[in-house]
Amino acid sequence: MNSRVSPRALRQAARRILAGAVASALGAGLVLAATSGPALAAVGPQPGTYTGLGFDACTAPTSAQMQAWQASPYRAIVIYFGGVNRGCAQPALTAQWVAEQTAAGWHLVPMYVGLQAPCQDTSEVRIDPAQAAAQGVAQADDAVAQAVNLGLPRESVLVYDMEDYDGGDAACTQAVLTFMSAWTARLHDTGYLSGFYSSMARGVADQVAAYDTPGYVRPDYLDFARWDGVATVTDPGIPAGYWWPKRRMKQHVGPHNETWGGVTINIDGDYLDVAPLPTTPFGDFTGNGWSDVGYREPATGRLHVYGGNGTTLSGRVTLGAGWNGMDTIIRAGNFDRSGGEDLIAREPATGYLWFYPGNGSGVTGRFNLGAGWNGFREITAIGDYNRDGFQDLVAVEISTGSLYLYPGRGSGAFSTRIRLGGGWNTVDELNGGGDFTGDGYADLVAREKTTGNLFLYPGTTGGFTTRTQVGAGWNTMRDLAQVGDFDRDGRPDLVAVQKSTGYLYRYRWLGTGFATAIRIGTGFGSMTPII
Repeated sequence: MNSRVSPRALRQAARRILAGAVASALGAGLVLAATSGPALAAVGPQPGTYTGLGFDACTAPTSAQMQAWQASPYRAIVIYFGGVNRGCAQPALTAQWVAEQTAAGWHLVPMYVGLQAPCQDTSEVRIDPAQAAAQGVAQADDAVAQAVNLGLPRESVLVYDMEDYDGGDAACTQAVLTFMSAWTARLHDTGYLSGFYSSMARGVADQVAAYDTPGYVRPDYLDFARWDGVATVTDPGIPAGYWWPKRRMKQHVGPHNETWGGVTINIDGDYLDVAPLPTTPFGDFTGNGWSDVGYREPATGRLHVYGGNGTTLSGRVTLGAGWNGMDTIIRAGNFDRSGGEDLIAREPATGYLWFYPGNGSGVTGRFNLGAGWNGFREITAIGDYNRDGFQDLVAVEISTGSLYLYPGRGSGAFSTRIRLGGGWNTVDELNGGGDFTGDGYADLVAREKTTGNLFLYPGTTGGFTTRTQVGAGWNTMRDLAQVGDFDRDGRPDLVAVQKSTGYLYRYRWLGTGFATAIRIGTGFGSMTPII
C-alpha cells in the first residue's frame, strides 16, 4: 500500500517506497519459499472473477489476521509480491499463504513495484529511457519468477505499480510506454496477463492515449487511483469501451485503519470488477494463450508463425518446410480434439485434402482427408457450425456455386456433407471460425467480388440468415484471415494484407462492424496464404 499514490499527493515520507533498502531485495529473498502445511487445492489464476470491495496493506496480513477479516465486506486483497521499489518486507507472503487465502475465498491482486518513471523524483531506481524496452522484459521475467515461487499460475494478472510522474515530460512518457509495452508483451509470451496501476492524471491518462497506437502492447487490466470514496470502476477519463468489460480496478479510498474480527489493519480501499479474459477459440500455435498469425514464405516453402500478444506480433517460429506443394492452407482449430492447433491443406497436384495434427508447439505428421477437392474453392474452417462439439469445414463447389458443410467427426474425417445454399460464386475470401453476432452460432464473413463490399452471413440452424454489409473497399486487400479472438475481448477478429504495401492489418470486431484497421506487420507482400 505504501507504494501506491493518490491522484493528489504522495504518501507521507515514512510510508514511501524504501528504494535504497530494497535495491537488494531480490538477492535477499523477500519472496520466501513455501512453508510446510496441509495440502490445499491448486491455486487458480488470480484474481479470477470478482465484483466487489478489496483492500491493500503494505505488508500482507498473517493467515490468522486474514481469517479474522472474513468478518469484513472485503473479499479481495492486493499483495505486493516483488519489485526493486517494493517498500515493505513480506514475512507472511509464501506459497502456502497464497494457497490458504484462495482456499478461503480471497481473490488476490498481485502488485509488482518495479522500476519507476525516469521523471519520478521520489524513487532512486528508475527506468533508463535508452534501455526501457530491455528493462521492461527483464522486469517481467523477474515478476514471473516471483509469481511462480508463490504458486500463482499462468493466466494470473500481474499488475505493475507505476507511481505518479510528470505528465508534461514527453520523453518520460515515451519511456514509460516503451517499458510497459515490453513488460506486457513479455508477460504474454510467458502465459501471464498484464495489469497497470497509476494515478488518473498521469499514468492512466497516458495509457488511455496510447490505447490503439499501432505497435503498442497495452495492459490487459487497468487499476486506477481516484480517492473520491466512490466504489465504481467507471471514470470520465476512461472511454467506455476501454478495458471493458471486467478489466478494471479502482483504489477509491486512501490510507485508514479498519478493525474486523478484533484485528486492526491500515489499508487502502479498492473496488474490483474483473473476470478472466476470454480464451481464443483457435489459432494459438505457440501455446501462450494468444492467437497467432501464420504465413507461407513462397521463396522457401516454409510455414512460419508469429506469436500473437493481443496487440501486435512477437517472435517468429517455423512450423515446417515443403509447403509450396499446397495451394490452400487453413487453420482448423482443435479439429481432432487432441488439444493442439491443427492445419488442413489442399494439394493441387492430386486434389487431396490433408490434415496436419497440432501438438501444442507446431504440427506433426499428416492424414489424407479425401480426394476430389480441386473442384472446390474457399475451403474454410467455420468452427463448430452444427454445435456437436466438433470443428467443421465449408467449401464452395466451383461448378455449381453451392456452399457445402463438411461436419467434422473428431477423428480426422468428415460426416456426410450438407448443402447450405447456392449463389456463392459471387463472393470470395470466406472467413469463418467465429460467432460475430453473439448468438452461439458460427458465422461467415465474405467479400463480394464485383463491389469489394464485405458481408456478414449470420449462422443459424441449417444455413444463414440475411446477410449484412459490414465494410466497403476490401478489394484493396488480400488474404483475409480469421485469427480467432486476437485481443481476447470476447469477439472474433480478422487480419488482411494490403495489396499495394504488403502491410498486415488487424480488424477488431466491435459487435456490428469492424474498428479502424491497425497495422501489425510489414513485409507481407510476397507472403501467401496468411493463416
